Formats: sequence, C-alpha cells, structure tokens
Amino acid sequence: MNTSSGLTLLRFTFGTVLLAHGWLKLSVFTIAGTVQFFGSLGLPPIIAYLVIFGEIAGGLALLFGLFTRLVAWLSLPIMLGSLWVHLGNGWLFSNANGGWEFPAVLVMLSIVIGLAGPGAFALDQSAWVRGLFAKDSEGHTGDSGLSNA
Repeated sequence: MNTSSGLTLLRFTFGTVLLAHGWLKLSVFTIAGTVQFFGSLGLPPIIAYLVIFGEIAGGLALLFGLFTRLVAWLSLPIMLGSLWVHLGNGWLFSNANGGWEFPAVLVMLSIVIGLAGPGAFALDQSAWVRGLFAKDSEGHTGDSGLSNA
C-alpha cells in the first residue's frame, strides 16, 4: 500500500459516511422530520435541504472520486454544523444524543481530503475530467464544443 491507496480508502470511507447520513435523513427521519429538527436548532428550512443534498451528492461524488477536493471543502460546513450540534452532548458518541468525537473525526476527514486529494481510482484522474478544467492557449477553461473553423 502507498499514500495514494490510503487516500482512496479515506475518500471511500468519508463518501460512504456522507451518503449513509444523507440517506438516513431521507428514508428514516424523512425530509419533513429533518426540516423540523433543523428548525428546533433555530436553522431555516433551506439548511436542511442543502445538508441532505450535500451529503447525498457529495457522498456519491467522493465514492466516484469526482471533484474530490471541492466536495471535501464544501462538506466542511456540514461537518462543522454536525460538530456544533453535538458539542453539548459530551465527548463520546455513545452518549445520549451523540457526543462530539465522531463529528470531529469527520471534520478532520474533510480537511485532509481537501488538502491531499482523491488518491487512486478516481474520476478526477481521468483525461475527460481533467479536460473540463484545462486551459487552452488563450486561457479559456473547458471545451465548449465549438470550433473556430
């Protein structure tokens, strides 16, 4: 194993956790229940929708290694919000309502993946994805599909 393999495992782990938590909000807590819970924290309903979307879309993107660093950085506010929610519940996540240890680990996963990148077996490494963001000789990004002919 090497660093790239380790980063891949880290990315798969974080992606799976994000996807599982997003799916939990949809299938068990329901969207309405999630909105109500966020409201009980004093947060507007839009935050609940953004978190659900961020966890599901972000989790899938991380599993495929697509826009890995961007997704990791965009998930950081969600992870910090989770940490904030659990701060008053003690350290251990096995405490009533879950302590802050697991959210703190997720915050660190987000930061490490954001800094280090996707590792191996990531769509980020494909020529197609790299081509989307490559700059041509005139400084334009991506391929518009239009020719100059």
